[in-house]
Amino acid sequence: MDKTSEGWLKTACYKQICQVSTIQIFMFRCYYCFRRVSHDIFSLSSGIILGFSLRSYKMSYREVKYFSFPGELLMRMLQMLVLPLIVSSLVTGIAALDSKATGKMGVRAVVYYMSTTIIAVLIGIIIVVIIHPGKGTKENMHREGKIVQVTAADAFLDLIRYAPLGILFLIAGKIVEMEDMGVIGGQLAMYTVTVIIGLLIHAVIVLPLLYFLITRKNPWVFIGGLIQALVTALGTSSSSATLPVTFKCLEEINGVDKRVTRFVLPVGATINMDGTALYEALAAIFIAQVNNFDLNFGQIITISITATAASIGAAGIPQAGLVTMVIVLTSVGLPTDEITLIIAVDWFLDRLRTTTNVLGDSIGAGIVEHLSQHELKNRDAEMGNSVIEENEMKKPYQLISQENESEKPLDSETKM
Repeated sequence: MDKTSEGWLKTACYKQICQVSTIQIFMFRCYYCFRRVSHDIFSLSSGIILGFSLRSYKMSYREVKYFSFPGELLMRMLQMLVLPLIVSSLVTGIAALDSKATGKMGVRAVVYYMSTTIIAVLIGIIIVVIIHPGKGTKENMHREGKIVQVTAADAFLDLIRYAPLGILFLIAGKIVEMEDMGVIGGQLAMYTVTVIIGLLIHAVIVLPLLYFLITRKNPWVFIGGLIQALVTALGTSSSSATLPVTFKCLEEINGVDKRVTRFVLPVGATINMDGTALYEALAAIFIAQVNNFDLNFGQIITISITATAASIGAAGIPQAGLVTMVIVLTSVGLPTDEITLIIAVDWFLDRLRTTTNVLGDSIGAGIVEHLSQHELKNRDAEMGNSVIEENEMKKPYQLISQENESEKPLDSETKM
């Protein structure tokens, strides 16, 4: 094979690789996420089976704590990750703010982020207080709300590989510890319904209404162009992994300016987590209700503030909310080991809140573009003038002299 045919073959192969359809990419991402989550699902199932198998032995409180020790190690590692995760995410989000874009467009984006996040937190608190899914059953369960301090030695453990083992013993230990499983199952079902209702209110009512009031455009046409991104978010459970598809939907289907999407979406994927903020505030109050812990108004305000801050610091990866959930619970003195109550359904709810996060980022891009039309047009005009001047400067000297010579006969004719 000569070099020409070999080069043609390489070019053809490269074009064939580049022609992979979006559906194939989506299927690959779903398969990758399934492989990543399958270990946790297996650990969850094994923990449930092991927990029910050991319930007949009537283990003492001390024996249950010894049995749950591997899960306690996992919780300590999660607590260890909270502060570095939040700080690094905040630094990344601030660093992503381009100096040229930190004018009016940046202010509008930040105001939108904070407004929708606060609204989401308020919706979560109101819904969980009204529905009250975690009616206290503390008399039927032996729990202690003591929060154990994190030690530096836990940093040497590999969290990612250890997580499935820790989840197994967390779930099994919690099942052994509980006496009335029927009540807990009912509370968990009501909790799931409450989270879904809260996310639907925010995604179907609040965000479209906000888009309509500001832009005076049909929000459902705009959302219709985001179907592919929303489905990808539902499958991957990661707003960061969905970014390429979100860019395509906003720029190619909805026609949003690239200068807006390239600024709003990356920052929004880091600091704008409406679904996560709603979930963390709701879950914290649910855990308080399960433990018959009466929250006063000041503690609810504390939960609102910490849930907002924790959602800003949550990474755009699957189940990152469980990590930042620790800081919300510790802010009002709730036991962090109660997170195991919601792990069983979090894999499903995590996908719903990720979809809400992506929808919030996308609608934010549409709103910011509408409010920044004047600045974008002025920027286009400036760029157009600079391009014309640059072309004039690059024009050859002979061409300029030819133009001058062509103008001379005209002048002489006019004089005649």
